[in-house]
Amino acid sequence: MTIRNLEHAARPQSVAVIGASVRDGAVGRIVMQNLIEGGFEGEIWPVNPKYRKVDGRRCYKRASQIPGVPDIAVIVTPPETVPGIIAELGEKGTRTAVVITAGLTRENGLRQAMLDAARPHLFRIIGPNTVGLMVPPMKFNASFAHMQAKAGGLALLSQSGAIATSLVDWAAEEGVGFSHIVSLGDMADVDVGDYLEMLAGDGKTRAILMYLETIPNPRKFMTAARAAARLKPVIAIKSGRHAQAAQAAATHTGALSGADRVVEAALRRAGILRVLDLGELFDAAEVLARFSPLQASRVGIVSNGGGAGVLAVDRLIDFEGTLAEFSAETLARLDKALPPNWSHANPADIIGDAPPDRYSEAVRAVADDEGTDAVLVFNCPTGLASPSEAARAVAALAERGRINGKPLITCWLGEKTAREGRRILQEAGIANFSTPSSATAALSYLGEWSRAQKALTRVPSSGSEDVRGDREALAAILKGAAREGRRMLTEPEAKAAIAAYGIPVPATRVTETPKAAGEAAAELLKSSDRVVVKLLSKTISHKSDIGGVVLDLKTPQAAVAAAEGIVKRLKEAGSEDALEGFVVQPMVVRKHAHELILGVSQDPIFGPVVLFGAGGTSVEVVDDTAIALPPLDDVLAGDLIDSTRIGKLLAGYRDRAPADRAAIAEALNAMSQMIVDFPCIKGMDINPLLADRDGVVALDARIEIEPAEIGRKGPNPDLAIRPYPGGWEKDVDLEGHRYHLRPIKPADVALFPGFLAQVSPQDIRFRFLASRKHFPDEMLLRLTQLDYERDMAFIALRAEDGEMGGIGRLSADPDKEVAEYGLLVRTDLQGHGLGFALLKQLIDYARAEGIGAIEGIVLSDNTKMLNMCREFGFEVKAGVAEPGVITVSLAL
Repeated sequence: MTIRNLEHAARPQSVAVIGASVRDGAVGRIVMQNLIEGGFEGEIWPVNPKYRKVDGRRCYKRASQIPGVPDIAVIVTPPETVPGIIAELGEKGTRTAVVITAGLTRENGLRQAMLDAARPHLFRIIGPNTVGLMVPPMKFNASFAHMQAKAGGLALLSQSGAIATSLVDWAAEEGVGFSHIVSLGDMADVDVGDYLEMLAGDGKTRAILMYLETIPNPRKFMTAARAAARLKPVIAIKSGRHAQAAQAAATHTGALSGADRVVEAALRRAGILRVLDLGELFDAAEVLARFSPLQASRVGIVSNGGGAGVLAVDRLIDFEGTLAEFSAETLARLDKALPPNWSHANPADIIGDAPPDRYSEAVRAVADDEGTDAVLVFNCPTGLASPSEAARAVAALAERGRINGKPLITCWLGEKTAREGRRILQEAGIANFSTPSSATAALSYLGEWSRAQKALTRVPSSGSEDVRGDREALAAILKGAAREGRRMLTEPEAKAAIAAYGIPVPATRVTETPKAAGEAAAELLKSSDRVVVKLLSKTISHKSDIGGVVLDLKTPQAAVAAAEGIVKRLKEAGSEDALEGFVVQPMVVRKHAHELILGVSQDPIFGPVVLFGAGGTSVEVVDDTAIALPPLDDVLAGDLIDSTRIGKLLAGYRDRAPADRAAIAEALNAMSQMIVDFPCIKGMDINPLLADRDGVVALDARIEIEPAEIGRKGPNPDLAIRPYPGGWEKDVDLEGHRYHLRPIKPADVALFPGFLAQVSPQDIRFRFLASRKHFPDEMLLRLTQLDYERDMAFIALRAEDGEMGGIGRLSADPDKEVAEYGLLVRTDLQGHGLGFALLKQLIDYARAEGIGAIEGIVLSDNTKMLNMCREFGFEVKAGVAEPGVITVSLAL
């Protein structure tokens, strides 16, 4: 994750337009006009050797001739000139550019040449092939958009320039303002993850909107999105929902893990609300920026027309919301305030002639009901009452868009008559929508966002506490297949593999001949009523497709006949060479068991994904499956189960007892842990996994590996979410006190207030290089939400009371050549070696991660830190640019 030098794009004070023009229709002319007409108050330097002046400003032949150092440059020159311009700007001291120019591709080499020119200067590039950049609060419009954007609190990140300019136009009509509008273009350097990270800490941005067509660098994206979504609403449209899935892979799961399902799972895990069209984007932003997530979504409805209320209930149920059940007290209040012919239920139909005071009484009563979490108010125009007066009555009840602390959503139906009422509500800060569907959808966003937020604090460990796997046993199985150059494990191997991680399987006998199959059946029939005979093959994955599975065999003779039948069918299909032997198992009959599928496949963007759902031979037809990103834990596994229709059946119904949910979650966790531990596993499915009240058992399993990757070590680097690095936990004893050192977790944000309260102002100044009295919640949240990839923090917890005694932090640059460190120990716990232990832990971790060097900035009067650095062998240099500042560095 790096936002280095992107601050120049967020708050530019000066700009150079390379390729500025006076020619009508030229992009360079439109960019200049937009900057000037937008009112940008900083320096604007046009650069073009063709002109002496552009728009009344001196025009320079080269960027090197500009009298100052531009914070940012906008480049609109031919593609072959761009790399040289980037190098020239970098040498001058500029560190950021928006490259509007198209045609810098991998194929023609110009894209790489541009990046090579930027690298020595840590120069950041937005684009190429972009519409440009707008920062409305700065009156900065460095784009060729057709109009200016209003300043406001929404940030827009778009991978389509056309969508960006369309949303600017749309927002202008709706009175919506922006903090940033970024057309990301081809994302050769700066991508959506970088900008998300920066916007997470931007005080002027209250919600982030994204239009996505692809997601590069998924691990960076997931980390940035999770960090941002903990601080403010992040809402996304991801196009391509119905793109044709790739050809079926060697397992069922390859056919089911469609790309859009994976995107849905990733956005949900990142705490992002996904909407489907542009109109929903602004509706969701309006609601989420106003209100906190709803932990429950019981909705109370008030309407002067029954039809509107009924439509709202339909849509509420569609969105999995809940209609509140009014209490007896609320019904009594409404009986007293409303005409006798009111609906006497929720929705509260207060009749078409409802005057303002009737609206007031009804809305107040519904909002006071403890069983109501949100209030939805409708007005339908009639000749018996004024929509405007009704709006004033409702507006008078609200405070900051809430009634009694509960979200208030309104819907004044109609157009001409409703317009004035909507204006009144809007000016009162109340969310208003034009149709029952859009109003109800807006409420649903609060519930969806709340569910997404719950996933944010889950960071399962690389060694899950919920799984006890035998890594050595599984490694031996995988190595055996790899030695033979096989990608597919045999069924006995696959079952032994999952059994090594605790997933129950039936007893299995492997035989080479039909006669031996009969002998194995005779043994198994001593303890089972029936047996199953299956084809054993290293090349045929789906045995049932060629009649390779025979069920319900009651005698050894039947088992022999079944095996001989399999041989016959293989010969008829011309596949007799695929026969390796036979697998004989007891026939598992569990009358009330559910057939489930558990699977793993590889998504081209997000890497390994886990699938769960209804299994059996009709799995593709039924198509009741859900996707999640590993690693999982019990909570995330439960969420995955609940995302399917069969998840509801597993809870029990009629004469079927609830299935053992804990056993299902354990199987999912085991599969997830196998992926974490063994990157060579590329595909897997267990189908069916029988589940009932007595537990689970896997009747069939398939595992696909990449033999060339058998030596890759876990935790799996292909995971979009890096597991919590539990292997870096340890205890240290320091002068009679024991501390537990471990990587930081999101939940550790709760430890910071108590910790910081016991750090002196002097130590705060030493750590942050300036005095600081206040640490906003947003800052603390960002400090605890890490990707464990290029950012790491270790905290020291005192064993006796669990209090936080210190924290050490590393932040590496993109190529891991250098990482900056920071260290802070509670003032009353200093002098006992805790800082030394934390710094040693940081150095050890940096070495293990292959980081080239660590460095830090230390105030010259921070003698304790300087002495400790010298003890570790750091090079200590006095700062040249800033007196009183020392630079320390340690080559690793």
